[in-house]
Amino acid sequence: MPAHPLRARQGSPGFRHHRRPPASVRRSHSRRPAAKLGAWVSRNRRLAAALLLCAAAALSVHQLTPAPVHTVTALAAARDLPAGSALASSDLAPIQVPPGMLAEGVLRKPADAAGRQLAAPLRKGQLLADAQLLGPGLLTGSMPGSAAVPLRMADAPAVQLVSPGQLVNVVLTSANGFDQQEPSEVLASAVPVLWTSAKGGQGGQWLGTQETDGLMVVAATAEQAARLAGASTQGKLFFVLVGPPSPPAP
Repeated sequence: MPAHPLRARQGSPGFRHHRRPPASVRRSHSRRPAAKLGAWVSRNRRLAAALLLCAAAALSVHQLTPAPVHTVTALAAARDLPAGSALASSDLAPIQVPPGMLAEGVLRKPADAAGRQLAAPLRKGQLLADAQLLGPGLLTGSMPGSAAVPLRMADAPAVQLVSPGQLVNVVLTSANGFDQQEPSEVLASAVPVLWTSAKGGQGGQWLGTQETDGLMVVAATAEQAARLAGASTQGKLFFVLVGPPSPPAP
């Protein structure tokens, strides 16, 4: 039977045998990209080394860079502020701090401090808390039932010697109608001073009066406050600076 016209027999002139290339040829083709890369590295060793160093440095920086820390806004003194200062917006600066570093009572809004008066000096950068302002915050940490008692001292200039935080004994000296002195009486011992009229201090709305000469505010227990109330009508009040009580012996 004659061969199919579209097919050629094997061995005939028109027959082509398609064989796969040898394995060595296939391997040589597969090695060409690696060979090209190796040749490029050989020609550009310095550039390749620099690229590797940059990649290593970027990886190290990424690993060592701490994660962003959540912060909140708090108010700090923009400059050194003396006790008795009436706070203005230029006296305070908002700063960002981690929430865990905020103590109880730290002010965070300028409106909460505007016009308030400092009961203690502030260093530049120090956070502002309610306990450092005239008002109920002055009794923060005091024993339950404590009261802030204003006293007018007989020796008004001597009040300049006292700063908030110091301890004083409050002494009453009375006289009869014949100017005969009676024994002085200690009305309160080692009471902490909260505020004084010295160094520009003003009573403002907290004390309800502008007549502040010789005024001193102390933190007193309920028993001490009962003795101090109206004491200035019984005689003259003086104070004695004292130190903190000695710690108990072990």
